[in-house]
Amino acid sequence: MAKMKRTVIVASAMVALTACAPAGYDGANSSAVEPVAVAAAEPSATVEAEASASAEAPAADAPPANVDLTEQLVGKNVARMGKVITDQDGWILYRFDKDTADPPASNCVDKCAQVWPPALTDGNPQLTGVSDDKVSSVTRQDGTRQLTVGGWPVYRYIGDKKPGQWKGQAVGGTWFVVQPDGKKNLSCLPTSTPKAVAPPADSGTNDAGGSGYSY
Repeated sequence: MAKMKRTVIVASAMVALTACAPAGYDGANSSAVEPVAVAAAEPSATVEAEASASAEAPAADAPPANVDLTEQLVGKNVARMGKVITDQDGWILYRFDKDTADPPASNCVDKCAQVWPPALTDGNPQLTGVSDDKVSSVTRQDGTRQLTVGGWPVYRYIGDKKPGQWKGQAVGGTWFVVQPDGKKNLSCLPTSTPKAVAPPADSGTNDAGGSGYSY
């Protein structure tokens, strides 16, 4: 991957967790917050070798014309949440505890991927505030390539209705805002565990009741 300019942003002073809810956050999740238990441990070692091997594996095909690519990763600090990564349009990105970083693998497919669209790439994203040695890609089951940060595949959340929101934080106890080093951002955790929104109505699924969600 070509060298990218890195931007370092100094973190602002800590803000009380009770001010964590972003604009437009659901009332049920915007009350006082406290840390929740996190089952998955952070990876203790880098996965550069595995991630590099995945990135250098022969690409199946170029992404289909109708696939939206994530052309830029921007690491920065935002009010209340702290360290985050956004795409080129300002949408905050997430990681999934049911994925793996060593080796990198995505386990969010089918309905899950409709709710949590993977950040797809052609292999050459522009990086700002994210170290290029942290960024690679992994080939998904459908042959597309998904960006990884610190080995972890990254995603958007359709429950976020505008750039800068983080309604996906702690959804299902397995989804968390991702930091520029690939670790979970454990700020602004709701007191209860939010449930994922239903897949889009035109997806041919009917999960409005939320039963059987595993994402």
